Amino acid sequence: MIADSGATKADWCLVQGKQIVRRFSGKGISPIFQSKEEMEYEIRDNVLPQLVATTINAVYFYGAGCIPDKIPLVTGILSAAFPAAKIQVNSDLTGVAHALCGREAGIACILGTGSNSCEWDGTKPTHQIPSLGFILGDEGSGAALGKHLLNKALKHQLTGGLKEALFEEYNLTVAVIIDRVYRQPFPSRFLASLSPFIFKHRNDPSIRGLLHQCFDDFFEKNVMHYNYQENKVHIVGSIGWYYADVLKEVAEEKGIQVGKIAKSPIEGLIDYIATSPGTD
Repeated sequence: MIADSGATKADWCLVQGKQIVRRFSGKGISPIFQSKEEMEYEIRDNVLPQLVATTINAVYFYGAGCIPDKIPLVTGILSAAFPAAKIQVNSDLTGVAHALCGREAGIACILGTGSNSCEWDGTKPTHQIPSLGFILGDEGSGAALGKHLLNKALKHQLTGGLKEALFEEYNLTVAVIIDRVYRQPFPSRFLASLSPFIFKHRNDPSIRGLLHQCFDDFFEKNVMHYNYQENKVHIVGSIGWYYADVLKEVAEEKGIQVGKIAKSPIEGLIDYIATSPGTD
């Protein structure tokens, strides 16, 4: 079983060798944003029912928030759910490096609900600019795009009519926005949920400028601190996938060479794990 979990969604893939047996999605599992009980509930009530009468020999879990001091917690939860399986837990960023860089050097990036990046030497990260979350960082992420969209809407910096269309489509008011961002759980998910509106209006000058600025911030504050002159930049995530044209445009302006862009790392992870020494 291979799992790739972001803050919003988790993709689960049951494989035998390189053959996909079953694939399904569930809610994101993150030790940063969820309690032990919430993670246990998601696996017990939504993952295990998909695997009735299935023998799992190994679980490779790549997750947002799986920093070193949180890995034992996630490992314990998975071990309890899959007692006969070998359990291996890594960060989602390591998953991107395994999937797209493989055993070659490169720069691995995530552009989904949140954003992250690292420089990869073919076996391990050698340099990482901290993500810092959607308040202090997460440049270029879905949460960052949503934050900038609301800022521009509320400060009258969108093309005429866009603010009204946004508020009508998402049933928003200033009070609702303040409540969702500052009082309700998972504000980054709420902000990222506005991305479809941005995508629909991506050719509008005010939205195009927003996208350009957000991706410029991502490259300037993250990628350009790595050896980008010699390494390709590989990107995984829904934001990277849907806005690939703008990303490439901004990267070219900065002399950055973009390599692979994938919506999900699962296919690359299947190849990587199947060819790893000691894999059954």
